[in-house]
Amino acid sequence: MTTSATLQQRDKQDKLIVAVSSRALFDLEKEHGLFETKGVSAYRKFQIAHMNEPLKPGVAFPFISRLLKLNEIFPDKSPVRVVVLSRNSPETGQRFFNSCRYYKLPITTGAFTSGQSTFPFLQAFNACLFLSANRQSVIQANACGLPAGLVLPSNFKDTEHDVGLRIAFDFDGVIADDEAERKFQTEGIQAFQRQETDKRLQPLKAGPLQTLFSKLSEIQKLDAEKGKNDPYYLPALRIAIVTSRGAPSEQRLITTLKSFGMYAAELFLMDGLPKDKVLEVLKPHIFFDDQLRHLTSESVPSVLVPFGINSVTFD
Repeated sequence: MTTSATLQQRDKQDKLIVAVSSRALFDLEKEHGLFETKGVSAYRKFQIAHMNEPLKPGVAFPFISRLLKLNEIFPDKSPVRVVVLSRNSPETGQRFFNSCRYYKLPITTGAFTSGQSTFPFLQAFNACLFLSANRQSVIQANACGLPAGLVLPSNFKDTEHDVGLRIAFDFDGVIADDEAERKFQTEGIQAFQRQETDKRLQPLKAGPLQTLFSKLSEIQKLDAEKGKNDPYYLPALRIAIVTSRGAPSEQRLITTLKSFGMYAAELFLMDGLPKDKVLEVLKPHIFFDDQLRHLTSESVPSVLVPFGINSVTFD
């Protein structure tokens, strides 16, 4: 007999759950500056006084708002849940939920820790991603092997009226582990190419955002099924990989994706060329990369995922 608890546990495992800090979702830089210069008491008074004043969208807002729209497109599955992990107190955190209601964001779950670290609750909520504007939280989560990323400043304005979501990922150190990146950084491009050609049929191990990518791929399959008989159907979700790899190292990339049971709708092999121009054309609502040097365009909402060999330069 299937119990209610069993169904809830299965629902928790199947859903794509993203955790986001209040400062990643909304623009709280003014308030954060007040906290750092005048302390928690001044911050608390300001937040309470402005409780009914909606916060402006932050860097992660376009991604989160469009991600939640997928529940409207696939109501039978409702595949997405977003939870907030905030260092605010419950009292000052009230402005966060008032802002969610103002923007019609169905976020109803979260933790408010009154200044204590939030990253330990990632596993409790079964989140496959934690988006934070707090550098230390991201460092700590990464050190514990948890999937966290630092949102970077952006001037992106989401002015489109469609409900489609575009997400771009780097490959090595993001979807896959950093085995190939380590070879490149320690022995150079020729050693990297030899290794990747020799191991073209051997999948890489999973990287920090493999679970996120996998769950998005499942939603993408639902989307493909929904539009299979309509030649004019506009995808609700587009997933792209924008990687510094070039041929012939793409073979191991594809082998790895197949082993994960995943695929990307679009693949951009930059072969060492800068990624920013392609990203500015692609216009993703979020881009994940493990190296800051690839995250140079402020017109693209970007997330730094410090992992493996590249994490040592982050802290």
